[in-house]
This record gives sequence, C-alpha cells and structure tokens, in this order.
Amino acid sequence: MELYLIRHGLAGQHGDHPHDDERPLTQEGERKTEQVAKRMRSLDLHFDLILTSPLTRAKQTADILKRVGLSHSLETAGYLAPGGDIQNWHAWLEGWRSPKKTLALVGHEPDLSSWAELLLWGEVRDRLILKKAGAIGLLLPDSGSSIANSQLFWLTPPRFLL
Repeated sequence: MELYLIRHGLAGQHGDHPHDDERPLTQEGERKTEQVAKRMRSLDLHFDLILTSPLTRAKQTADILKRVGLSHSLETAGYLAPGGDIQNWHAWLEGWRSPKKTLALVGHEPDLSSWAELLLWGEVRDRLILKKAGAIGLLLPDSGSSIANSQLFWLTPPRFLL
C-alpha cells in the first residue's frame, strides 16, 4: 500500500490569528499548493482517501488536493492534529488497509516527519524534513505492523513540483 504524507501549504504567521487552529493558508500558500497538487495529478497520482488534520490550513490543503482531482474522498481525523498519536492512526489503518490502495495524510511538522521515521526505522531520528506542501511517499506492508517495516520511495520538496 502506498502512503503519502503531505504537509499543509504556506500559512499565515503565528500570532496573526487568535487561535492557531484557525490559521489559514496565505494566497501564496494556496497558489503554490495548487501548483504542487496539479503537478502530482499530472504524474497520475490518485488517492483512494485523503485524511486531514482538523486545523484550517491542513483542511484547505486537503480541499485543494481533492479539487484538482487527486481524490474523491476526504475525511478529517483528529489524530492528524499537532501532537497526534500514530498508534490511533495505525489502529484505524488496520481496518482500512489493503494492497493496491493509496492513502494521503495531510498534517503538520514535526509530526509527519516523525511518523515517517517511525514507519521506516521504528524510531524518530530527526533526519527527514518535510517542507510546506512537500510530500513523503512510503510503501507499507500488506499486513502486520507498518512500524519499522515500511520503505521510502519519495521525498519531494515542493520546489521540485512547481
């Protein structure tokens, strides 16, 4: 199964909004995220499902991915909010996963990079960096634990997709 971890696009500055959860993408963030999404679509990517953090900037990013045709299905998942628990997601995954499926998770740093490292190495090594609107692609095993049993096939900063 293919898993794509996608960081939200460029968002407004911390402190510009009373609640960080409501901080939206900037106009530039929307534009670049749409360009990245269109480029991903031109590479024939399609997600069976996009799961997104409930925070505004992540939901906007996920909406852009859906709007350009990367998926027809979009759901919000609280465990993708900052500080979310990979074990909660992994429990959900066990009921959803099957060979040939493709899943996208839209969320935040440092969580997404940490999750990727846990899936690859079973520990966080602070080696992977996921830029805004960037993507990490992992191959997950068809069964059993994905933790420390996944393979990296894509780590792309957005500048390579613009």
